[in-house]
Amino acid sequence: MTTKIRFTKMHGAGNDYIYVDTSLYNIPDPAKAAIAWSAPHTGIGSDGLVLIGRSPMPEADFTMRIFNADGSEAMMCGNASRCIGKYLYERGLTRETEIRLLTLSGVKLLNLSVNGKGKVESVTVDMLEPVLKNREQLAVEGGEMREGIVGAIDTEFTGTFVSMGNPHFVIFVDDLANTDIARQGAFLERHPFFPQRCNIEFAQVLGDGRIRTRVWERGSGITQACGTGACATAVAAALTGRAGRQSYIVMDGGELHIEWRESDNHVYMKGPAAFVFDGEITLPE
Repeated sequence: MTTKIRFTKMHGAGNDYIYVDTSLYNIPDPAKAAIAWSAPHTGIGSDGLVLIGRSPMPEADFTMRIFNADGSEAMMCGNASRCIGKYLYERGLTRETEIRLLTLSGVKLLNLSVNGKGKVESVTVDMLEPVLKNREQLAVEGGEMREGIVGAIDTEFTGTFVSMGNPHFVIFVDDLANTDIARQGAFLERHPFFPQRCNIEFAQVLGDGRIRTRVWERGSGITQACGTGACATAVAAALTGRAGRQSYIVMDGGELHIEWRESDNHVYMKGPAAFVFDGEITLPE
């Protein structure tokens, strides 16, 4: 018997995923489903699959599992977490405007900005503290890198490592438009320095607190936006004196406001989330 699954496609600043409520549907092999459904011509087309569930622990309200388009499971996605906040509220699964979301990188707090018509206009996510030293994600002496040099295909890049639960390497360039994101990003994702593979950000400071950023996401390739990547870029810019504690990160799909707050050392990400469409699809054989 063919099992039909109801899904919702959403995007946050162009970072689009397929969302399924696992309290209604069981996805026995989410990695396989992510690969099949994310395909642009034979599937729905997306950056991956997000599973929403009820939390098994009292410290959180709901859970998120996220699978990239290649089937690999991600630790966290800031854009997806904002979409989940909008989904939960507007689909009537909660009336709370503060939601505790359990991810593989910890419990994230979502604060929803709701207008008078009951629509979620934006979501601010407490992304917790950035991690600048991680020996499991960065295979260099000391497990940290600030303005370090990494050799790529035919050049060397200077970059800064920041983990937002998932690993990021942020490279500031003078001419983003002429940087080969696809070629260099694919190579750097699997560089020996990054044993768990890595998300690669190429960024150019525009001034007035704005930073233009393009992302090669681990497991997905070039995406329209990456929430954790925006956070990592803002942290790296502050660490290297290129920006202050607040930045507007301008990505292919839109703009995110990032604040690295001194009072608690947490990174706060604010941005939009949007429904694209609902549909029905069968589980892959």
